[in-house]
Amino acid sequence: MRPHPCPALALAISGLCALAAAHADAPQHGRIPAADPWGIAPHVSSIVVEGRFGGRIFGFDIDADGIEGLLSEAVVHDDGTILAAVETFNTRTGEIIRVVEQVESDADDFITLGIIGGHIGLVEREHEVAFLDVRRTFPYLDPLAGNELNGRWTPPIDDDHLIRSISRNQDSRTIAVYAYDNSENFEPYVFSSNFANHMFGPRIVLTDDSFRTGLDPKLAYNARTNKALLGIQTIGNPFIPPTFALVDLATTATTIFAGVGEGDVNGLAIDPASNVACATTEIDFSVSFYDMQTLSGFSQPLPGATNQLFSGADVAVDTLHHLFLVAQPVSSTAPGTSSIHVYDAQGNLVESIDGFHFSNASNVVPMHIALHPSQRYGYVDGPDPGVTQIQGFTY
Repeated sequence: MRPHPCPALALAISGLCALAAAHADAPQHGRIPAADPWGIAPHVSSIVVEGRFGGRIFGFDIDADGIEGLLSEAVVHDDGTILAAVETFNTRTGEIIRVVEQVESDADDFITLGIIGGHIGLVEREHEVAFLDVRRTFPYLDPLAGNELNGRWTPPIDDDHLIRSISRNQDSRTIAVYAYDNSENFEPYVFSSNFANHMFGPRIVLTDDSFRTGLDPKLAYNARTNKALLGIQTIGNPFIPPTFALVDLATTATTIFAGVGEGDVNGLAIDPASNVACATTEIDFSVSFYDMQTLSGFSQPLPGATNQLFSGADVAVDTLHHLFLVAQPVSSTAPGTSSIHVYDAQGNLVESIDGFHFSNASNVVPMHIALHPSQRYGYVDGPDPGVTQIQGFTY
């Protein structure tokens, strides 16, 4: 059985793949107050959020219809012990509101999984009982603004499965969940979870060979159709289109189809109103758009991109304005920085926001864009290459 890496082990990993040049003019570390941090025009904000203890951040999200965010952090002390904490922060000022939970141990830690519709913040706690024996529980804050862990999510998984991702949709209290198979059977599955009635949909095993390699697919969910979309590199050849699975989480009907572009799916999101999905692919440094009714799509390189160095990463969706925000760790529109490119649901480039300093660094939780659509602001990893900060922006 292959062990699942935990944040405690990841904290010891050095050599993060951030480019030094991209951080030459990064803002000063710490929370930086500003008289008008958001302004009007699209730009990178001066607000940079750090955890209360200055540790590496293991997941964050913001309430898409509130003023609070949630993050987890961990600090390794000189004696090898770990301080791990869950904290809320004010998304308008960047200030930490409360340390919700804190623990010091040899290996325990927290991961912020995301915020769910209904203002619920979901966290994973990892408690090491013995070497390679990690017990995982899922406390949550309901509501997030209560600033306390007051409930526990109990997903229907066995000892062979690990929760690896939840869909980042806040338009519904139902989410899609992907569980990785940690045994030799390689039978990962996806299912729905409704936080309104604490019910779960059927566990649907992904039987296509592309999803049984041990790699984690990207996950998106349309609550209006109750269908999850998973995208992954086609097995054995990175230079051909990726493979997607569209799964009806009620009927279990699964459709496997070939995408457009080439290589790994680095980011994936669905706009529920238009039922359009947006993905980034690695090898061809492109962004693609799919009509989820016909499962047809088209692909185009990111603006100014000429090689794989400029590949896109996470994709976030603004469901109010029907926009997709695509992260690009190494910018092709502003050398020496990172960028976020904004597209409409028809695949038209709306704007490029340059001047970030985030990386797609090796971490337990991949880089993430979190949005507040009604106020048109968000947060993204960076600028510190050690993954200890997140930064605000407008769009």
